[in-house]
Amino acid sequence: MRFCVGLIFPVVLLTGCVFGQDSASTPTSTSPLTSTPAAPVSRPIDLKPDATGAVPPEQIRELLRRAEEKDLENDKRQRDYTYVERAERHKLDGHGGVKKIESRTSEVLEIYGEPVARLTAKDDKPLSADEAKKEDEKIQKIIDKRKNESEEDRRKRLEKEEKGREEDRKFVLEIADAFNFRLIGSEVFDGRDTWVLEGEPRPGYEPKQRAARILSKFKGRVWIDKAEAQWVKLDITAIETISVGFVLARIHKGTHVLIELTRVNDEVWLPKHVQLHFDARVALFKSYDEDVEQTYRDYRKFRTDTRITVIGEPQ
Repeated sequence: MRFCVGLIFPVVLLTGCVFGQDSASTPTSTSPLTSTPAAPVSRPIDLKPDATGAVPPEQIRELLRRAEEKDLENDKRQRDYTYVERAERHKLDGHGGVKKIESRTSEVLEIYGEPVARLTAKDDKPLSADEAKKEDEKIQKIIDKRKNESEEDRRKRLEKEEKGREEDRKFVLEIADAFNFRLIGSEVFDGRDTWVLEGEPRPGYEPKQRAARILSKFKGRVWIDKAEAQWVKLDITAIETISVGFVLARIHKGTHVLIELTRVNDEVWLPKHVQLHFDARVALFKSYDEDVEQTYRDYRKFRTDTRITVIGEPQ
């Protein structure tokens, strides 16, 4: 899963909780199966707010540009790892009380350069033999699709992914203009010194991109690692109702997202903890009022200390 440093990710993430619960794979761009080169060391950040505590847009723009570069690098490096993802959902009643708790645990593998999530447990209990077989069949379909992919289809897929990344870059840079950022101060997060920035929508801002229209619907804080220009924590709240997909879904005011990253192998920042309060209505009929918590653990370098036997291929 890629966590873009833009504020668009809450919509992607939240709608994924509704529509993608049974997905066997996490689609991302595919990289060649070669070692990822070491990333250049970023120079430390030196934010200089004015007398009111506001940080000039030029500094924010440079900060976001560098953070997006780091985000793309992390996305590439995450494909070198397998890990375990656990999602726990608390379904709430009309008074905010918990009426049902359920969890799903998946092992995320790399197959043909693509991360694939294999469900391993429900409510912390191993899958039955039939359920495990269905998971293997889902993965086999992905293996067959990638194995038989033509050069032309692969080229089109990679071009589409690169186009998406370019749109991400444009979106991220627009955040500097769409928000008023204020430097709250410094804070130690997970043993590292960070800047803490608070952002609120800039009144009267006219977005340049269609996707940027949602920016005015959020406010929040971001923690930036001073040494690496890397965002390590995001705390974002919807301040207005958001329509997704021409009223296919409506994410209500008050929906809240908290994301924390962790440093792995002193080379990459990867998800550690995601917590969200999700209040939405889908297709104007079904309501979702849930607290969701996702944890990521057991990161292991795929090419150094793990081996995956692909179904149907010799060991």
